[in-house]
Amino acid sequence: MDFHNKPVTHVGEIGLKVVDIKKMKEFYTEVIGFEVISEEPHLVALGAGGNVLVRLEVIEGISSKQGRYTGLYHLAILLPTRQALGKILVHLHQQGIELGSSDHLVSEALYISDPEGNGIEIYRDRTPDHWNWRNEEVSMAVEPIDAQGLIEEAQKSPMLWCGLPAETVMGHIHLHVSNLTEAKNFYTEGLGLEVVSRLGRQALFVADQKYHHHIGLNMWNGEGIPALPEKEAGLNYYTLIMEKENRDKAIENLRSRGTEIIKRDEYWEVKDPSGNSIRLVV
Repeated sequence: MDFHNKPVTHVGEIGLKVVDIKKMKEFYTEVIGFEVISEEPHLVALGAGGNVLVRLEVIEGISSKQGRYTGLYHLAILLPTRQALGKILVHLHQQGIELGSSDHLVSEALYISDPEGNGIEIYRDRTPDHWNWRNEEVSMAVEPIDAQGLIEEAQKSPMLWCGLPAETVMGHIHLHVSNLTEAKNFYTEGLGLEVVSRLGRQALFVADQKYHHHIGLNMWNGEGIPALPEKEAGLNYYTLIMEKENRDKAIENLRSRGTEIIKRDEYWEVKDPSGNSIRLVV
């Protein structure tokens, strides 16, 4: 099953408000391996295979993030193969990048931060037949990654790392929220996703069509925290790509809940209860 193309509802791109666009562009191209899709003085679109996955934007008067807010915990870049993950692991080590790693049972993941503190996960999925479902929830864990196995997989190919593969997609987004119950109700009753995993009362994961998660939600920054201020760097928006029928149903659901939703030229814009901005795209 392709969990990152319609008819599955999935994350398309992430918009980031940035302070130093030159430094951020260099990081995302030279360290992460994105290609530049388009560029203006205050806006850079980055991606893979010609598809935009991240947009960096400088907003007048913006400053670095100063406190604990809702917003981005990490954006998650999904690579097509284990070999690709091994190659970027070697590359990041050669670049001297500090990183974390984890085996989540459903996937293998590397974790780093960009120069402005935005979290980034780079991962590869195990095939769905290796995922373990119990009572409608998928089993995930935080276990040590097989780094040596990844490196050996990378060494099977004589080609050096040369950026992200064209098949790379935005696998999921993980968000800080202020109230987990409100967030769950918004994403399930409003947007039509389903809960696929829980981590006590601190985090839960939602998805469409039984992916292990398209969106993660946590309260690790604290309950009742404020939304990220407009003029502070961090998450600007993210897009959810949906079938028109599902988007129209989501709009109807949101309006029935009293949620404000605004029609733009190419998308509908809505904020979740924690102030995270979402663009619903067909």
